Amino acid sequence: MHLVVGLGNPGRKYERNRHNVGFMVVDRLRAAHGLPDFREKFSGLFTKGDALALLEPQTFMNLSGDSVQPAAAFLKVDPGEIVVVHDELDLPWGEVRLKVGGGHAGHNGLRSLIQRLGTPEFVRVRVGIGRPPPGFRGDVADFVLADFDAMERAELPDVVDRAASAVDRVRKDGVAAAMNALNTKTTKK
Repeated sequence: MHLVVGLGNPGRKYERNRHNVGFMVVDRLRAAHGLPDFREKFSGLFTKGDALALLEPQTFMNLSGDSVQPAAAFLKVDPGEIVVVHDELDLPWGEVRLKVGGGHAGHNGLRSLIQRLGTPEFVRVRVGIGRPPPGFRGDVADFVLADFDAMERAELPDVVDRAASAVDRVRKDGVAAAMNALNTKTTKK
């Protein structure tokens, strides 16, 4: 069993924000795997199949661990069987990378998970949103809580598909093989 968690904030106000790309990927996975509709459970939206459980914490980003830890305990999954999909400022827009463990790099959703799970050793599907462009008015929080711009919206379905495929590859091939396949840079000739 894998517990796949999409990080985001609940409510229509945040629905199309960069910070909610985790929810978008989990929604895609639910549809692709034909899982039942989400229902409220574990302070989140939850659905489950035979070998896959999906969770969108509804606690707001800063308290994501308050939803994930009870779900993981109920499902009896180890941290290595938890796959967290989240936005990543430190990756250029549209890049998708896998990582196991590490710090939170200022991401409050990851900080909450690490605190509540007692370990950083869960799988992360990092979806690059890039840093605020030059001339952006506001701070980093304003950027991540802003909606995707027109160019990003056009490319978003492909980015979400690639992130969902990364989750499926982790489940099918294991995290090491998935990391080798996804994180390998190809050089242009």
